[in-house]
Amino acid sequence: MRSAEKEALVHECLIAHYEKYYRIAYSYVFQEQDAMDIVQEGAYRAILKCDSLKNPEYADTWICRIMMNEAVRYLEKYRGKTVALEEIPEEGAPDEIADPDLQQALSRLDEEERRIVVLKYFEEEKLQTIARVMDLNVSTVKSRLYRAVEKLKRYMEPGDIRPGSGGSGNRRRSVETRKNGRAGAGAGL
Repeated sequence: MRSAEKEALVHECLIAHYEKYYRIAYSYVFQEQDAMDIVQEGAYRAILKCDSLKNPEYADTWICRIMMNEAVRYLEKYRGKTVALEEIPEEGAPDEIADPDLQQALSRLDEEERRIVVLKYFEEEKLQTIARVMDLNVSTVKSRLYRAVEKLKRYMEPGDIRPGSGGSGNRRRSVETRKNGRAGAGAGL
């Protein structure tokens, strides 16, 4: 495949799967603008390096990997940096968060575990695709996915009171109510 054809294929994938790449980036930074910056930089790198694409049928997988690497690069660059209050725009609105407990639990996983969980459950990728993206055996992906899901369950347990835990008192009461078989407020939560 010629260079121009590879570049056209990469452009096509970037346009067709933009939302997917955005969700991958967002799962790392949890900020809309940061995620868009990551996707833009990742797209630039993908176009720049399209000659290194060896298997055109895996272009989407290749770009996913670039986006994940770009997200990690972004986090390393900006982790722990603070911004002066004057630099924060007044008109900015907070990002919509579907489940803050899940978001917090995901942020407690290490990078590799979060990648696997995001690709499997948010991007609905097959285990074989995840293995190819992460350059791992399928059995390794399965075991790491299992461990990551177990960690997420622990992090979201009602009794998890460690700093940054995803547990909440309301959830605890509803679980206890169901265990005891008593009906009442919160029993249906």
